[in-house]
Amino acid sequence: MGAICGQDSTKVQWLEDIVKRYETPLKRICFLYLRDLSLAEDAVQETFLKAYQAADTFRRESSEQTWLMRIAINTCKDMRRGTWFRYVERTITLDMLPEPAQPCTEDDSLLTIEVMKLPRKQLEAVLLYHYQGMTVYETAQALGITAPSLSARLKKAYDKLRSTLKGA
Repeated sequence: MGAICGQDSTKVQWLEDIVKRYETPLKRICFLYLRDLSLAEDAVQETFLKAYQAADTFRRESSEQTWLMRIAINTCKDMRRGTWFRYVERTITLDMLPEPAQPCTEDDSLLTIEVMKLPRKQLEAVLLYHYQGMTVYETAQALGITAPSLSARLKKAYDKLRSTLKGA
């Protein structure tokens, strides 16, 4: 990203740094949320734009990652609320997901499929907590809920997954 004319170079450098650090994790979350790579890329770009515009108001009460995830999730929610979004086929297959760090087993594939079938609130909790490796506190902040509410969502998700996978 080149320098932006007339902008404070420190702020521009900060933006370049956060893009390097968080672009891929944000794109993954947005892709899983929107189930469309091009929409995910748009959501990530919008997330960084919103972060740049709000950089002076970021109070550092949470980590940058938590703050950016919250912006990204809200951006994805806004995009999903758009009228045209409801009329487009949004199916996701395993071959569309980013490549894992290590080869997947059949059990891993089955688990991934079942995680993607979770209700939206449970899916968000599982993705941020397990897939992004955020702490309970960071995940709760990113979702705008309390830690006990997050724990309840995760428990419901685990129970549902346990029940579904036992039958498989």
